Amino acid sequence: MLLDLFLTFFRIGAFTFGGGYAMISVIENICVSKKQWITHEDLVNVTVIAESTPGPVAINCATFVGYKQKGIAGAAMATLGVVLPSFLIIWLISMFLDRFLEITWVAGAFRGIRVAVGLLILDVGIRMMKKMPKEPLRIVIMVCALAAMLVVSLLSGRISTIVLLLAAGVVSLAVFLVQERQAAKGGERK
Repeated sequence: MLLDLFLTFFRIGAFTFGGGYAMISVIENICVSKKQWITHEDLVNVTVIAESTPGPVAINCATFVGYKQKGIAGAAMATLGVVLPSFLIIWLISMFLDRFLEITWVAGAFRGIRVAVGLLILDVGIRMMKKMPKEPLRIVIMVCALAAMLVVSLLSGRISTIVLLLAAGVVSLAVFLVQERQAAKGGERK
């Protein structure tokens, strides 16, 4: 199992360009659909947690899946598997960086990869949105965050995703506390 975790995440790390968000689609396909190591709900939850904690999303997801399967040893093997390909590729490229970037077909390939990465990220977002529980609060938070990102982008500004995450967390926590208070008051009246 440890070798399977390492090799699975090594392949994910080696053949997925574009970082963690692009890898989430591949992780879902392999770890949820094919190997059934985690559920889709687990993947959604770990993606949210991974986004709000330090470190790249794909590494946090790999660590979670590995830990869920084989504890600390599984977490270490999955994490090593997902990190090692990028490390080796960057190390090799750095040895020949000047000459590597001057190759016309390499520059063209990276332009094409950028488009593909954008589509992979869009695909993951749409799939997660479809599987998200259709609760009014979640939909309002999602629409507000999307609107804020679009307005800021159209005005050539920048807004950190961390600010959006924190704002969504504060709103969700406030609603939760209000609901808990109402539930407690309802229980006192009985």
